[in-house]
This record gives sequence, C-alpha cells and structure tokens, in this order.
Amino acid sequence: MVTGLTCFLCGLSYDPSVLQGLCECGRPLRVDYDFQPGTLNIGDLVGRENSLWRYRELLPDCEPVSLGEGMTPMHEATILGGNWLIKDEGVNPTASFKARGMSLAVSMAKKFGVRKMAVPSAGNAGGALAAFCAKAGIEASVFMPRDTPRACIVECEVHGARLTLIEGLITDCAAEIMRRKDDEGWFDVSTLKEPYRIEGKKTMGYELFEQLGRLPDAIIYPTGGGTGLIGMWKAFDEMERLGWIGSERPKMFTVQPNGCCPIPTAFDRGERFAVLHENAQTVASGLRVPRAIGDFIMLDLIRESGGSAIRVSDAEMVSCAKEIASRTGVFASPEGGASLAAVRKLVALGQVLETDQTVLFNTGSGVKYLEALGL
Repeated sequence: MVTGLTCFLCGLSYDPSVLQGLCECGRPLRVDYDFQPGTLNIGDLVGRENSLWRYRELLPDCEPVSLGEGMTPMHEATILGGNWLIKDEGVNPTASFKARGMSLAVSMAKKFGVRKMAVPSAGNAGGALAAFCAKAGIEASVFMPRDTPRACIVECEVHGARLTLIEGLITDCAAEIMRRKDDEGWFDVSTLKEPYRIEGKKTMGYELFEQLGRLPDAIIYPTGGGTGLIGMWKAFDEMERLGWIGSERPKMFTVQPNGCCPIPTAFDRGERFAVLHENAQTVASGLRVPRAIGDFIMLDLIRESGGSAIRVSDAEMVSCAKEIASRTGVFASPEGGASLAAVRKLVALGQVLETDQTVLFNTGSGVKYLEALGL
C-alpha cells in the first residue's frame, strides 16, 4: 500500500491520492509504501504472469495498462571476457526498457483521469508512451529532436501520437512542453517529473534477484535520465524491508558517452549535482541527456554502493554492440555496447574483478539504431 510521496531532496511529503508532478523545490518525488516481511515472499511468485505485474503487491494500486513488459531474459556472456551476464531489455514491448516505466505512468494517469499526456524523448520513451497511451485511450504528444533514429519516429506515428520534431536536444523538447502544457492540458511524464515511471523501472531490481537467486556483485548501467538506476536502488532498499536480502548491495556503475557525460564529470569532481553538458553529441540517442533532474540521486547511490561513473567513446559503444550481437546473439543498442566497453575499462582499473558476477544492461534493441550501427 502506498503511504505517501516524498521529495528525494528536501523531504517534503505529498498526498498520493492526488495526481502529482515535481516537488515545489523542483525535484523528484519518491513513492513510499508500508512494506514489511510477508508483504510478498519469493515463493508467492511461482506460476505468476511473466511481466512486471507479477510484483503487484509492490506497485501502486491501479488497473494495469500492460503490453507484457518486464521479466526480460538474462544471458550468460562469459565469452565476452569475465563472469558477466547480459540483461536484455531490448525484448520488451516497444523494444526498450522504457516500456516498464510507461506502463506504470500511463496506468496511474488513467486512474487519475488524465486525458492527455506529453513527453520529451530521445526516442524510446516517446515510442513507449505512444504505445501505452494507444492502449489506454489517452492522447499522447511526443517531442523529439529532429535527428532521432527513424525507427523511433515511425513508432510514434503508427501508434497515433501527436509528434513534433524539434531542432535541438531533449532539453529543448522539454522546454517546449513546459511552455505549452497548461494551454494544451497535458500531463507531463518527462523523466522523473512524475513519481511512477520509477516504479516500473524498479522491477528490474526485483527481477535480478529472482533470476539469479541473489544480487550480483556489480551492475553496469548506461545512463541518460537515470530512472532505471534509481529504480533498482529503490528496489534493493524495499527488498531489505521485505526480508529478501540483508544490507548487501551491488556496486553500481554508470556509463555515459564522451560527448554527453554530466554524471561522470560530477562524480570525478566530487560534486553532488551535475552541470549542463554543453553541445551534447553521441550516436547513442538514449544517452544524449545533457542534464538530468535526478543527478544527485544517481551520484549519491553510486558513491554509497562503492561504484563509479565512467566514460566511453561512440566508436567503442558501436564496436561493442556489434561484438555482443555476433558473439552472444543479443542485438544490442549502442547503449548496450557502452556497458561492455565500460566493464572492460573497469576491470583494467581494478574496480571490477573478472570473477565478480556482473550484470551488463542492454537497455534497447539494436533494431532501433540501424543508422548508428552503420547498416
């Protein structure tokens, strides 16, 4: 049961029975529950549906708007170099991990009677919103940079979204939504600007434990807005309250491209908040997020876990994405390739051991990135 909504930064509380966006301080809200041992036991999951809604007791109370998202496969990948596994989010509906968050966001919006939703997107979030809104009967407006991968543009169009292409970056798209949302009557579901996309993303953390029988030693996660990273860390705290685990946590490593790396820059400087990455450029459109509203949450959890933030080049991402595909059969996006490039650097630096059980996240399917992969 949801007991409240609390600001991640200032701690101000909000009524969960009312549709909420950001805290009055401008930072994200966290969904709080009254979890305790017995709320949900691992044995209770046997025979349940293979979607994120198998964790129904750990999610907000709503009627699911679902396309079968979640419970994605884990592939053994020792052939790539270490005790590594690939969590393939590219097989989700809409071909990326964004389906998880949008399933929850749209389900809750429908519960609150929202009729119009809008999102700025580097590609995958827009496609996911368009699909879930199509099923829910909600009007979707998507704003994307004009150079977004063609597959993502077509995806929005065929799902019936109102699509606007913007000259600029995702931050410019967000600014356009802010300028127009009151007049248009849109509910803004930008990354971390409403509380429930995190709740969909956190199920990746529950799945890791269920699939492995334990938490891994390390997690390598390509980061744009950071909802997945934040969601998994939230799940680990909830799992401890449920009695599934103790105080142990995986080391959390985030990876961003050289051309858009606000989180590694802030991490290296010992800062809690990141500054805007000027003139952001990368072939991994999902990582082209020059400023993230949840920057401090990511940086706090990375440090608390004993992990770090690392940069890789576009060439390394694309090369590693192709290597993943040719050696494991997982058609990885450039973002997925970034995870492999990062773990090799981390092993060389001694921050991850080859013997550590390490999960590399492929956050989207390479099918959506044919231009970037040179095909």
